[in-house]
Amino acid sequence: MVNNPFILYGYESEKYFCDRKEETQQLLQLLENGNHVALIAPRRIGKTGLIENLFHQRKVQKDYYTFLIDIYATKNIEEMIAVMGASMLSSLRPLGTKVMRKFTDILSSLRSGISFDAMGNPSWNVEIGDIRLPKTTLDEIFQYINAADKPCLIAIDEFQTVSTYPTGKVEALLRTYIQHCRNAHFIFSGSQRTMMGEMFLSPARPFYQSTSMMNLGSIPMEKYCQFAQRHFDEADKTLPSEVFQTVYERFEGITWYVQRIMNELYAITQPHSFCSSELIDIAISNILRSNEFTYQSMLFQLPPKQKELLIALSKAGKAEAITSTKFIQQWHLSSASSVQSAIKGLLDKNFVTMNLGIYEVYDRFFALWLTNK
Repeated sequence: MVNNPFILYGYESEKYFCDRKEETQQLLQLLENGNHVALIAPRRIGKTGLIENLFHQRKVQKDYYTFLIDIYATKNIEEMIAVMGASMLSSLRPLGTKVMRKFTDILSSLRSGISFDAMGNPSWNVEIGDIRLPKTTLDEIFQYINAADKPCLIAIDEFQTVSTYPTGKVEALLRTYIQHCRNAHFIFSGSQRTMMGEMFLSPARPFYQSTSMMNLGSIPMEKYCQFAQRHFDEADKTLPSEVFQTVYERFEGITWYVQRIMNELYAITQPHSFCSSELIDIAISNILRSNEFTYQSMLFQLPPKQKELLIALSKAGKAEAITSTKFIQQWHLSSASSVQSAIKGLLDKNFVTMNLGIYEVYDRFFALWLTNK
């Protein structure tokens, strides 16, 4: 039983997933008609949720093996392969020992990192150091995909990460394997619009013209409001549409933030009562307070110049021309060169995002907390 219907992590069921019916159908249609798909949207807008919703469709579960592989935290091809193997084995686990063993038996290059329990079920204990021949292991993974007794749908989340690996040949290597893979269709999901655009739209890159492009926007406010009100109604609570609209507009319809606020509002609204607009600030305050230790630790670890710029950007909201005299004077920063150095560090650490020359603090709640500094 779900205590709070506004799920924050993972995928529960279609009942707790808001809309995206057209996008789910569009994605399935593209894949079933032989396309690979580059799915592009800012982080926290709901790309992974859309993929999970697709993979939980009855038709998809019946006809395909599905794998969702998140490579966001990987730094090189060895880490990418380790994540691929672990994710694929985890996805196969509910299907039983026989299906899992078919996968692990092919991975002869990693035999020392795969153990078996008394029932013969394999466990993934592969360390990065075990992947001594990454091309060989990747070849084995694709051997399995091509030999699988069902076609595979494989989503690689935050795919632009491969372009940051030290060796510049990973894109070309993957493109070669995928080009010759006849038993799978791929979703390349990414949040860095510029990087993803370069990877798939530049004639100089290996993945040029190899996919259909799909952009994901915010869930329409009216549909999201109906979804939220239904769940409040089922708990004998009332959510006025103007309260939802305030939350939606304040966080620009970004799914995760709207969902997080709704989760908190649902928790603090008593049964047989309605959610007033005054509860929004209480909900936000509760969220910031629960994250305060984390925020303090993050801020403490930053060099002084990066800290100053981060606070300035949080107060500015969205900023451009951040090395201009006007911006530097307005936020009492020291110099253009120090801002240039600081912003590089903040972008590298993912504290700040930049899109079309506009900078903003990545975590909206962190930004709200910083405005009080």
